[in-house]
Amino acid sequence: MKKKYDIIRFVVKCISFPAAAMLIVYMMNRSYKEIDALKYQDILKFDMIDHGYWEIRVGNLGSSHGAYDFVYDDILNQGFNCFNFANTSQSYDYDYAILKQYGQYMVKGKSVLFIPVSYFSFNNEVVNETEAQAMSLRYYHFLSPENIPDYDPYIDLITNRLPILTAGEDILKLFPNLSPVLTAHAAGNGVDTEEFARRAKERYSRHFDNKEEYFMPQRIEELYQIIDYCKELEITPVLITTPFSKYYRDLVPQDFLQKFQATVTKIATDTNVAYYDYSNDARFRDNLQFFSDSDHLNAEGAAYFMEVLIAELPELERYR
Repeated sequence: MKKKYDIIRFVVKCISFPAAAMLIVYMMNRSYKEIDALKYQDILKFDMIDHGYWEIRVGNLGSSHGAYDFVYDDILNQGFNCFNFANTSQSYDYDYAILKQYGQYMVKGKSVLFIPVSYFSFNNEVVNETEAQAMSLRYYHFLSPENIPDYDPYIDLITNRLPILTAGEDILKLFPNLSPVLTAHAAGNGVDTEEFARRAKERYSRHFDNKEEYFMPQRIEELYQIIDYCKELEITPVLITTPFSKYYRDLVPQDFLQKFQATVTKIATDTNVAYYDYSNDARFRDNLQFFSDSDHLNAEGAAYFMEVLIAELPELERYR
C-alpha cells in the first residue's frame, strides 16, 4: 500500500511542479508584456495605417537618418497625408518588407517616397549579430509573416506571446527594488564643440570600423528591388542623402566618398531616378544648432530641411 501511495505522490509532484512553474511564467509574462511594449513605442505609428491612415502622398523609408530627418508638418497642414516609415538601424531588406506591406496605401501616380542613402546603407548600421537580432524583433510586432525577412515562427511566438523568455536583464523591471538606477545626462544649453567632435568620432567608428565590406552586393540589389517595386506601385522614388555636420563628414575618407558617389550615381542612372546629396550642404554642415548629434538633425533642423526640399525638389513642387 505504501508503495502505491509513493507512486501517487511522485506522479502528483511530476504534474504539480511543472504546472506551478508554468503558472508563475504565465503570471510574470502577463506583467512583463506591458514593460516589453515600452521598448517598441517607435513602431506604434504603424497602427495608424492599420486603422485607416491611407492615401499617403509623401513618405520616406530609411534608418535613423530617415526617422529623425523627415518631418512633414507643412505638407500635412495642406491636408495631405504623409508618413515616416523609417526606424533606427533599419536596413534595405526591412525597407523593402515595409514597402511591400504598406506601399499599397500610397496614392498611385501622385506619391513621392524618399529613400535615404547613407554611408552605411550598403552595409549594416548594426555592429554585431546580437544587435541585429534584437532590432529584428520589432518587425514581428507589425509586419505580416510573409513580409518578414527570414521569418522564424519560434521568434514570432516568444516575441508576441512569451516575451518573458527573452527578457534578460529587463526581467528586473518586474521588481523595482532590484532594478538598477539609470541616470540620464541631458545636454546643456549651447553647443560644446569638443564634445560634438568626440561624439562624431564615435558615430564614425560605429559606421566604419570593423566592416568587412562597405558595399555589399546584397544591399545594392535590395535598393534596386525597392526602386522597381515603387515603379510597380506607380510611386515616385527619390534617392537622398541627408545633411551631416562637418565633424562627421570630414572624418570620411575621400576614396570612400568617391566610391559611394559612383555607386549611388550608377543606381540612379540605371533606374532613371533622381538623387539629391545634402551630406555636405553648407546650409547645414557648419550650423550645429540644426543637429542633435553629428549626423542627425534635431527638430529645428528637420523642419528647415523639409523647407529646403519643398523649395528645391521638382518632385515636391505641388506642395509649395
